[in-house]
Amino acid sequence: MDTLIDIRGVSHAYQTRHGPLPVLDGLDITVPQGEFCAVVGPSGCGKSTLTRLVAGLMKPDQGEVWLHGEKVTSPRKTVGMAFQNPVMLEWRSILENVILPLEIVAPAMSKAEKYARAEHLLEMVGLKGFETKRPSELSGGMRQRASLCRAIVHKPDVLIMDEPFGALDNFTREDLWQTMRDLRSNEPFTAVLITHDLRESVFLGDQVVVLSGRPARTQYLLEVDLPADRGIDILYEPKAVDMLHVLRDQIRIAQGRDGEAHA
Repeated sequence: MDTLIDIRGVSHAYQTRHGPLPVLDGLDITVPQGEFCAVVGPSGCGKSTLTRLVAGLMKPDQGEVWLHGEKVTSPRKTVGMAFQNPVMLEWRSILENVILPLEIVAPAMSKAEKYARAEHLLEMVGLKGFETKRPSELSGGMRQRASLCRAIVHKPDVLIMDEPFGALDNFTREDLWQTMRDLRSNEPFTAVLITHDLRESVFLGDQVVVLSGRPARTQYLLEVDLPADRGIDILYEPKAVDMLHVLRDQIRIAQGRDGEAHA
């Protein structure tokens, strides 16, 4: 399988009034095309910094980030992004919010084509009939569904998600995990997901990268050997439970604690 994302020896530090604050140190991550990479690690270890480097919004102090064999040196139009807070333009309808990336990266596309593309995605995530609503008229979960549509409407090579489900209740979050699973089967893309939820990482990921404490390195890589069409109940099966225990141990090590498993 071809490599789409190749992060090679990336180090980065923020300049503070007390001097440099290293957050990444020689980080190496490889994501094959079409795979879903979940990234977990202690709070403040540089996970969000990693997403900005992949998107080309920042440059590493050392090392390189490559997408499709091209070195990332500036923001990429072929990257879609979804965040914990689905920021939307209140003066635009949900449909008009979703087509926004197409207005930027595909100006030659006809309005009818843009609307058809957005309507197709909204129907896939269960928002058919809500196209003309304003963002404030939708629940948090519905806005996040619309945000996911907006992130992939221009068919990006890479979808970067920085804790997009973190602010939602458990039932809505699990429902959106399944929505994301269905989107992937119908709209194939490569994804990097930043999350603090180990269950989320196992359910959505093809691989889970555990980062060490700051400055972060790749501490552990878990290959998720579960069916692509998995349902939520699979998280209660022995294989998935074992994976969660391994990840929990690795997080404890990254936090400077022992690796003893706890339920």
